[in-house]
Amino acid sequence: MSDRELSGDEQQQPQGQGAGSGEQELATRTLHIQSKRFYLDVKQNRRGRFIKVAEVGAGGKKSRLLLAMSSAAEFRDYLTDFSEHYASLEDNDDSPANTENPPEDGKLKSEMIVKDNRRYYLDLKENQRGRFLRVSQTIPRGGPRSQIAIPAQGMIEFRDALTELLDEFGTDDQEPQSELPESRSMRVENKMFYFDVGSNRRGVYMRVSEVRNNFRTAITIPERSWARFRDVLSEFVDRPEKKESQ
Repeated sequence: MSDRELSGDEQQQPQGQGAGSGEQELATRTLHIQSKRFYLDVKQNRRGRFIKVAEVGAGGKKSRLLLAMSSAAEFRDYLTDFSEHYASLEDNDDSPANTENPPEDGKLKSEMIVKDNRRYYLDLKENQRGRFLRVSQTIPRGGPRSQIAIPAQGMIEFRDALTELLDEFGTDDQEPQSELPESRSMRVENKMFYFDVGSNRRGVYMRVSEVRNNFRTAITIPERSWARFRDVLSEFVDRPEKKESQ
Protein backbone atom coordinates (compact mmCIF):
# COMPACT_ATOMS: atom_id res chain seq x y z
CA MET A 1 0.00 0.00 0.00
CA SER A 2 1.33 3.44 -0.89
CA ASP A 3 0.45 6.81 0.57
CA ARG A 4 1.78 10.14 -0.58
CA GLU A 5 0.91 13.83 -0.49
CA LEU A 6 -0.36 15.21 -3.78
CA SER A 7 0.94 18.36 -5.42
CA GLY A 8 -1.47 21.12 -6.41
CA ASP A 9 -1.99 20.13 -10.06
CA GLU A 10 -2.43 16.47 -9.09
CA GLN A 11 -5.22 17.36 -6.65
CA GLN A 12 -7.32 18.66 -9.52
CA GLN A 13 -7.09 15.52 -11.69
CA PRO A 14 -7.98 11.87 -11.16
CA GLN A 15 -5.00 9.76 -10.22
CA GLY A 16 -5.92 7.13 -12.75
CA GLN A 17 -7.45 8.37 -15.97
CA GLY A 18 -6.56 11.93 -16.89
CA ALA A 19 -9.43 14.19 -17.79
CA GLY A 20 -10.29 13.38 -21.40
CA SER A 21 -6.85 11.91 -22.10
CA GLY A 22 -7.35 8.20 -21.38
CA GLU A 23 -4.21 8.42 -19.22
CA GLN A 24 -3.53 5.88 -16.48
CA GLU A 25 -1.05 6.07 -13.63
CA LEU A 26 0.60 2.67 -13.17
CA ALA A 27 3.15 3.34 -10.43
CA THR A 28 4.85 6.16 -8.56
CA ARG A 29 7.95 6.85 -6.49
CA THR A 30 8.55 9.82 -4.19
CA LEU A 31 12.02 11.12 -3.37
CA HIS A 32 13.04 13.77 -0.84
CA ILE A 33 16.41 15.22 -1.80
CA GLN A 34 17.58 18.16 0.30
CA SER A 35 14.74 20.73 0.21
CA LYS A 36 13.08 19.25 -2.89
CA ARG A 37 10.54 16.55 -3.60
CA PHE A 38 10.59 14.51 -6.78
CA TYR A 39 7.71 12.37 -8.09
CA LEU A 40 8.45 9.67 -10.67
CA ASP A 41 5.19 8.46 -12.20
CA VAL A 42 4.83 5.68 -14.77
CA LYS A 43 1.85 6.55 -16.95
CA GLN A 44 0.12 4.96 -19.91
CA ASN A 45 -2.08 6.33 -22.68
CA ARG A 46 -3.09 5.20 -26.15
CA ARG A 47 0.39 5.85 -27.52
CA GLY A 48 2.15 3.77 -24.90
CA ARG A 49 3.99 4.17 -21.61
CA PHE A 50 6.12 7.03 -20.37
CA ILE A 51 7.54 8.47 -17.15
CA LYS A 52 6.62 11.89 -15.81
CA VAL A 53 9.22 13.44 -13.51
CA ALA A 54 7.92 16.27 -11.33
CA GLU A 55 10.07 18.47 -9.09
CA VAL A 56 8.53 20.48 -6.25
CA GLY A 57 10.81 23.02 -4.66
CA ALA A 58 10.76 24.35 -1.10
CA GLY A 59 8.51 27.24 -2.13
CA GLY A 60 6.06 24.96 -3.92
CA LYS A 61 7.32 25.78 -7.42
CA LYS A 62 6.72 22.86 -9.80
CA SER A 63 8.69 21.70 -12.83
CA ARG A 64 8.24 18.52 -14.82
CA LEU A 65 9.61 16.46 -17.69
CA LEU A 66 8.15 13.68 -19.80
CA LEU A 67 10.36 10.75 -20.77
CA ALA A 68 9.60 7.84 -23.07
CA MET A 69 10.55 4.55 -21.40
CA SER A 70 13.55 4.14 -23.72
CA SER A 71 14.67 7.71 -22.98
CA ALA A 72 14.28 7.05 -19.26
CA ALA A 73 16.57 4.02 -19.61
CA GLU A 74 19.19 6.14 -21.39
CA PHE A 75 18.83 8.83 -18.71
CA ARG A 76 19.30 6.16 -16.02
CA ASP A 77 22.58 5.08 -17.61
CA TYR A 78 23.80 8.66 -17.84
CA LEU A 79 22.99 9.16 -14.16
CA THR A 80 25.56 6.48 -13.38
CA ASP A 81 28.18 8.32 -15.48
CA PHE A 82 27.39 11.66 -13.87
CA SER A 83 27.48 10.12 -10.38
CA GLU A 84 30.92 8.68 -11.01
CA HIS A 85 32.16 12.00 -12.39
CA TYR A 86 30.74 13.84 -9.39
CA ALA A 87 32.48 11.40 -7.02
CA SER A 88 35.80 12.03 -8.78
CA LEU A 89 35.30 15.77 -8.39
CA GLU A 90 34.63 15.34 -4.67
CA ASP A 91 37.83 13.31 -4.33
CA ASN A 92 39.79 16.04 -6.12
CA ASP A 93 38.28 18.68 -3.85
CA ASP A 94 39.76 16.85 -0.86
CA SER A 95 43.22 16.82 -2.43
CA PRO A 96 45.61 19.57 -1.18
CA ALA A 97 47.11 19.76 -4.68
CA ASN A 98 43.79 20.71 -6.25
CA THR A 99 43.91 24.27 -7.59
CA GLU A 100 41.52 23.84 -10.53
CA ASN A 101 38.71 26.41 -10.79
CA PRO A 102 35.27 25.54 -12.23
CA PRO A 103 34.42 26.74 -15.78
CA GLU A 104 32.91 30.21 -16.11
CA ASP A 105 29.53 28.81 -17.19
CA GLY A 106 29.57 26.38 -14.26
CA LYS A 107 29.29 23.29 -16.48
CA LEU A 108 31.36 20.34 -15.31
CA LYS A 109 30.01 17.65 -17.67
CA SER A 110 27.31 17.61 -20.38
CA GLU A 111 25.43 15.01 -22.42
CA MET A 112 22.39 14.99 -24.71
CA ILE A 113 19.55 12.53 -25.38
CA VAL A 114 17.55 12.70 -28.62
CA LYS A 115 14.16 10.97 -28.91
CA ASP A 116 11.96 11.70 -31.94
CA ASN A 117 11.30 15.46 -31.82
CA ARG A 118 12.51 15.92 -28.25
CA ARG A 119 15.97 16.77 -26.99
CA TYR A 120 17.16 16.41 -23.41
CA TYR A 121 20.23 18.34 -22.24
CA LEU A 122 22.01 16.98 -19.18
CA ASP A 123 24.42 19.40 -17.52
CA LEU A 124 26.30 18.79 -14.29
CA LYS A 125 26.81 22.32 -13.00
CA GLU A 126 28.25 24.19 -10.05
CA ASN A 127 27.26 27.47 -8.46
CA GLN A 128 27.48 29.09 -5.04
CA ARG A 129 24.87 26.69 -3.62
CA GLY A 130 26.75 23.58 -4.75
CA ARG A 131 26.70 21.04 -7.56
CA PHE A 132 23.59 19.80 -9.32
CA LEU A 133 22.40 18.06 -12.48
CA ARG A 134 20.16 20.21 -14.64
CA VAL A 135 17.98 18.28 -17.09
CA SER A 136 16.28 20.37 -19.79
CA GLN A 137 13.67 19.14 -22.26
CA THR A 138 13.06 20.99 -25.52
CA ILE A 139 10.81 20.40 -28.50
CA PRO A 140 11.09 22.08 -31.95
CA ARG A 141 9.05 24.99 -33.34
CA GLY A 142 9.55 27.13 -30.28
CA GLY A 143 7.85 24.83 -27.82
CA PRO A 144 8.17 25.43 -24.09
CA ARG A 145 11.42 24.46 -22.38
CA SER A 146 11.02 22.36 -19.23
CA GLN A 147 13.78 21.63 -16.77
CA ILE A 148 14.48 20.14 -13.37
CA ALA A 149 17.55 20.36 -11.15
CA ILE A 150 18.69 17.32 -9.14
CA PRO A 151 21.15 17.99 -6.30
CA ALA A 152 24.33 16.08 -7.10
CA GLN A 153 24.19 14.20 -3.79
CA GLY A 154 20.85 12.71 -4.83
CA MET A 155 21.75 11.41 -8.30
CA ILE A 156 22.33 7.84 -7.13
CA GLU A 157 19.05 7.76 -5.18
CA PHE A 158 17.25 9.15 -8.25
CA ARG A 159 18.90 6.55 -10.50
CA ASP A 160 17.95 3.69 -8.18
CA ALA A 161 14.28 4.76 -8.07
CA LEU A 162 14.22 5.05 -11.86
CA THR A 163 15.83 1.63 -12.17
CA GLU A 164 13.10 0.05 -10.01
CA LEU A 165 10.41 1.43 -12.31
CA LEU A 166 12.23 0.36 -15.48
CA ASP A 167 12.81 -3.14 -14.10
CA GLU A 168 9.09 -3.46 -13.41
CA PHE A 169 7.66 -1.88 -16.56
CA GLY A 170 10.44 -2.36 -19.11
CA THR A 171 11.91 0.06 -21.64
CA ASP A 172 9.43 -0.50 -24.48
CA ASP A 173 7.70 2.68 -25.64
CA GLN A 174 5.00 0.90 -27.62
CA GLU A 175 1.41 0.45 -26.53
CA PRO A 176 0.85 -2.87 -24.72
CA GLN A 177 -0.39 -5.64 -26.98
CA SER A 178 -3.41 -6.61 -24.89
CA GLU A 179 -6.43 -4.29 -24.77
CA LEU A 180 -6.99 -3.29 -21.16
CA PRO A 181 -10.32 -2.18 -19.65
CA GLU A 182 -10.92 1.54 -19.31
CA SER A 183 -10.45 3.22 -15.96
CA ARG A 184 -13.43 3.68 -13.66
CA SER A 185 -14.05 6.05 -10.76
CA MET A 186 -16.65 6.65 -8.08
CA ARG A 187 -17.29 9.18 -5.32
CA VAL A 188 -18.24 8.11 -1.79
CA GLU A 189 -18.97 11.08 0.50
CA ASN A 190 -15.74 13.13 0.56
CA LYS A 191 -13.59 10.41 -1.06
CA MET A 192 -12.85 9.45 -4.66
CA PHE A 193 -11.98 5.91 -5.70
CA TYR A 194 -10.16 5.15 -8.97
CA PHE A 195 -9.90 1.72 -10.58
CA ASP A 196 -7.07 1.48 -13.12
CA VAL A 197 -5.99 -1.66 -14.97
CA GLY A 198 -2.38 -1.93 -16.08
CA SER A 199 0.22 -4.50 -16.98
CA ASN A 200 3.89 -5.14 -16.35
CA ARG A 201 6.28 -8.04 -16.76
CA ARG A 202 4.45 -10.01 -14.08
CA GLY A 203 1.08 -9.69 -15.79
CA VAL A 204 -2.15 -7.68 -15.59
CA TYR A 205 -3.24 -6.01 -12.35
CA MET A 206 -5.77 -3.52 -10.98
CA ARG A 207 -4.73 -0.48 -8.99
CA VAL A 208 -7.42 0.81 -6.62
CA SER A 209 -6.70 4.34 -5.35
CA GLU A 210 -8.49 6.29 -2.64
CA VAL A 211 -8.04 10.07 -2.82
CA ARG A 212 -9.09 12.18 0.15
CA ASN A 213 -8.06 15.78 0.71
CA ASN A 214 -4.37 15.93 -0.26
CA PHE A 215 -3.50 12.26 0.21
CA ARG A 216 -3.85 9.10 -1.80
CA THR A 217 -3.70 5.48 -0.70
CA ALA A 218 -3.55 2.65 -3.23
CA ILE A 219 -3.55 -1.14 -3.38
CA THR A 220 -2.62 -3.38 -6.30
CA ILE A 221 -4.57 -6.58 -7.07
CA PRO A 222 -3.14 -9.16 -9.53
CA GLU A 223 -5.58 -10.31 -12.20
CA ARG A 224 -5.51 -13.88 -10.90
CA SER A 225 -6.99 -12.61 -7.61
CA TRP A 226 -9.83 -10.53 -9.04
CA ALA A 227 -12.43 -13.30 -8.80
CA ARG A 228 -11.56 -14.05 -5.16
CA PHE A 229 -11.55 -10.34 -4.34
CA ARG A 230 -15.02 -10.04 -5.91
CA ASP A 231 -16.28 -13.05 -3.94
CA VAL A 232 -15.13 -11.56 -0.64
CA LEU A 233 -16.84 -8.26 -1.44
CA SER A 234 -20.00 -10.14 -2.44
CA GLU A 235 -20.06 -11.88 0.93
CA PHE A 236 -20.07 -8.51 2.69
CA VAL A 237 -22.65 -7.06 0.29
CA ASP A 238 -25.02 -10.04 0.70
CA ARG A 239 -24.67 -10.24 4.47
CA PRO A 240 -27.14 -7.44 5.40
CA GLU A 241 -29.75 -8.94 3.07
CA LYS A 242 -29.52 -12.29 4.85
CA LYS A 243 -30.02 -10.59 8.23
CA GLU A 244 -33.12 -8.79 7.00
CA SER A 245 -34.66 -12.00 5.63
CA GLN A 246 -34.26 -13.85 8.95
